[in-house]
Amino acid sequence: MIHNYHTHTYRCGHASGKEEEYIKRAIENGIKYMGFSDHAPFVFPDGYESGFRVPFSQAKDYVLELSKLREKYKNEIDLKIGFEMEYYPSHFNKMLQNIIDLGIEYLILGQHYLYEEHPDGVHSNAATDRVEDLQNYVSCVVKAIESGVFTYVAHPDMVRFTGDVEVYQQEIRQICVASRTFDIPLEINFLGIRDNRNYPNEAFWEIAGQEKSPVTFGFDAHNVESAFDGQSLIKAQKLVDKYNLNYIGIPKLRPVFNGVD
Repeated sequence: MIHNYHTHTYRCGHASGKEEEYIKRAIENGIKYMGFSDHAPFVFPDGYESGFRVPFSQAKDYVLELSKLREKYKNEIDLKIGFEMEYYPSHFNKMLQNIIDLGIEYLILGQHYLYEEHPDGVHSNAATDRVEDLQNYVSCVVKAIESGVFTYVAHPDMVRFTGDVEVYQQEIRQICVASRTFDIPLEINFLGIRDNRNYPNEAFWEIAGQEKSPVTFGFDAHNVESAFDGQSLIKAQKLVDKYNLNYIGIPKLRPVFNGVD
């Protein structure tokens, strides 16, 4: 593995370490292609700004600092500057325009809420047996894929549906088919492996294997040590082998401005 486009910074409030430390860790372990994709800043119309994102007041500093580091290490690593962002139907155009205004080079989709996070958001890995919750999550992910602006879908198997297995399979298959149709990879997320979360969900990856959806890996690094994660890599490779996944390696970065009229 010589790439990772899923890296956070201390600015999101739940990660630690300096950007340069992450870069050095990656270089030392053979990473050639690296991207920072901290949680995209967004201020809701009523002024609410969630605490897990890069504050809007720090967004330009995020880009500036990474631009300086890219120049410093240009002979050692190919560094890109991006964000991880949700697809919220009511706010998507504004969220996207904010990113474009900052000069961001790529986006990954991280659908952290079943609906929109504010004012009464329910996190996507909160257990639910409500079919409508699963359907809304799937709808948002599919529409995000269809938008053409996301390089890949981070932890697409985050949703924790505890209802009927056949319903889960039917709904999740829509994500996998969209991924294949629009050639947008699905990420096996290493943070989920490291923390023993409810994802990777093998029921999801079995369907991804059946549909031959493109698959990539992401460290989802929130500290310096996880800027390279060899132990999780071993487990991720076993998933690829077990379900005959269409592992593509390095994903093709998609320009964000493609999604704007």
